[in-house]
Amino acid sequence: QVQLVESGGGLVQPGGSLRLSCAASGILFSIYPMAWYRQAPGQQRELVAAISNGSTPNYANSVKGRFTISRDNAKKTVYLQMNSLKPEDTAVYYCNAQMPGRTAYWGQGTQVTVSS
Repeated sequence: QVQLVESGGGLVQPGGSLRLSCAASGILFSIYPMAWYRQAPGQQRELVAAISNGSTPNYANSVKGRFTISRDNAKKTVYLQMNSLKPEDTAVYYCNAQMPGRTAYWGQGTQVTVSS
């Protein structure tokens, strides 16, 4: 059974930082591309950052220079370091694991709220 468990969300002031973690089980983690998505109320889920199985990152334009995605294959964990947070970063953040053309796996989501 595949499980993706996110942690690290919370309430932070504008300009602050958070680090999200996603621990995976039930998949051969090292071969899976991983990604973080987010969904704000009333909006569609959007890709925030992705990392290939070779650790090549890609970012949405809205987070470039502020967010960093990384992975630790030994710990089967993917991270999202979020700096210089803005109110518009407020959303539920979801971890995703998907091989091209195959079933997508999702975590349950973790809430990030950026507010003073």
